[in-house]
Amino acid sequence: MSKPLSEGVLRASTGVSGAQRNRLVVLLALVSGATDATGFLALGGAFTSVMTGNMVLMGVAVGSGDASLVVLLLSAFGGYVAGAALGTRVAGTPQPDDPPWPAAVSRALTIELGLFAVFAVAWWLHGNDPSQGWAPPLLALTAMALGVQSSAILRFGVPGLSTTYLTGTLTTVVVRLVSRQPLHTVRHSAALLCGLVAGAAAGAGLVTLLPAGAPALQLVLLGAVLVSARTPRHERVAA
Repeated sequence: MSKPLSEGVLRASTGVSGAQRNRLVVLLALVSGATDATGFLALGGAFTSVMTGNMVLMGVAVGSGDASLVVLLLSAFGGYVAGAALGTRVAGTPQPDDPPWPAAVSRALTIELGLFAVFAVAWWLHGNDPSQGWAPPLLALTAMALGVQSSAILRFGVPGLSTTYLTGTLTTVVVRLVSRQPLHTVRHSAALLCGLVAGAAAGAGLVTLLPAGAPALQLVLLGAVLVSARTPRHERVAA
């Protein structure tokens, strides 16, 4: 006896759906939060992705004559810009016939994973507590990784979608809530913001309580995104 048409059958489908992409992007926001917290707490007090925050810190450093902070911030700027340029070269720009998750995005994120792997090895070799002299190059390395991620996300071609600079996302959520738009219109934006905060909390907790786990968190989260992006999804179709 055949199954009722309403039940349908499961069929494997290649690629990532739009809904799955949105979930994976939240994981990338977790990566950003964890990396920023690690850099801020353990690598001299600068951000690895929030370049506007670093610009403010640069003004503070120049105004107060803190040369060491200026060097640290320039390292973060240089790393991020280099990463954004590299990510753009690898991921490319949005195309009219792009699927929800272009293969080029995974290639860029694989480079990001490699950068995090180098950072992890350096972190562990220095006893999970990099010396002050190693802070600038390690900060530049992680900033480069998030620069790659930031530019790769732009390949999706989704307006307002970001995993790093989320001030605009927060503003959009507030505007939509105040203007009484449906809650579903802010659900994904709110998830991104929560992901960033949760990642920062996890990263800070590991740096404080289990330093060896800080770079491991980056590798596990980003690895999970790449594996999920390559795993066939199943969709129900009529029997």
